[in-house]
Amino acid sequence: MINSRNLIYTNILDLTRNPTFTSEALVNEMKEILTTVAADNEIVIEHMEVMPDHVHVLISFPPSKAPTSAIKALKGRSAFIFLKRHPEIRQSQYWGGHLWSPSYYMSTLGNMSKEIVEQYINNQKYNEIKKRPKGRK
Repeated sequence: MINSRNLIYTNILDLTRNPTFTSEALVNEMKEILTTVAADNEIVIEHMEVMPDHVHVLISFPPSKAPTSAIKALKGRSAFIFLKRHPEIRQSQYWGGHLWSPSYYMSTLGNMSKEIVEQYINNQKYNEIKKRPKGRK
């Protein structure tokens, strides 16, 4: 029996596109939260980059799970956990207590290989670092 899984690329945006994940500690915390939420929902994070104001993830999940359900699980639970841990972020931002935008980009890989999508995700982090003013990490 073949163990089939859907493979989806998604870009999850924070609500205001304000930089939220501004330190290595916050980036690592969001990675840990998303990994835990994914495991709890039969989702495997194949590749992930947490950017200052959004997250790129390549995920796989059983065909019995709808892609929208996978994204909803990741966004809803991760926001709940992150904002519970960081009430100062919830209060300091002007998004009414919401972390993620209600919208997101999602695409199946189609004729692209997993490696091409992973390279694209890696390049997003590299391009973000290149854009920063000198002296800012």
